[in-house]
Amino acid sequence: MVGTLDEFRSQLLGGGARNNQYRVEINNPPAGAVGLDTRNAAFLCTAAVLPGMTIAEVEVPFRGRSLFIPADRTFDVWTVTIINDTDFAIRNSMERWMNGMNAHSANTGLTTPIAYEADLFVEQLDRSGETLKKYTFRGSYPQDMSPIDLNYGTNDEIERFTITFAYQYYETDTTT
Repeated sequence: MVGTLDEFRSQLLGGGARNNQYRVEINNPPAGAVGLDTRNAAFLCTAAVLPGMTIAEVEVPFRGRSLFIPADRTFDVWTVTIINDTDFAIRNSMERWMNGMNAHSANTGLTTPIAYEADLFVEQLDRSGETLKKYTFRGSYPQDMSPIDLNYGTNDEIERFTITFAYQYYETDTTT
């Protein structure tokens, strides 16, 4: 069936969700005293992703054919991009958080997950700032922090770096 432009427009609710309308909340871990300013992190986060997931399958052979059954669910990591300001506040906080989980020199760290994990949030917003959908990443911790490239030729750029968070699972306002 071929529709008209007006029919298409009537099906695109709210004018469509926009990539640049979002809000993140990166919280401190309970025992981690990392000193993260959560308000600052929300403003300096220039990119985030809505998470992906995969449900693996179990192949069960039967008389020359295969039956596929849903298996375990795995979650993609959650990555955010941060603008680095001149006090390195967010980067320093992430370094302290990661160091608390595994110290640079001693190779020791917190052993109880509740001490180093925190719940993190990303919300997709509409054009008026209202929440369309909210994701809660349960039991999160920073798994990877990208390097910051220093270069004489980039005089018109502000430093950025990415943080990749692992988490146990996520919930949305439509699933638990």
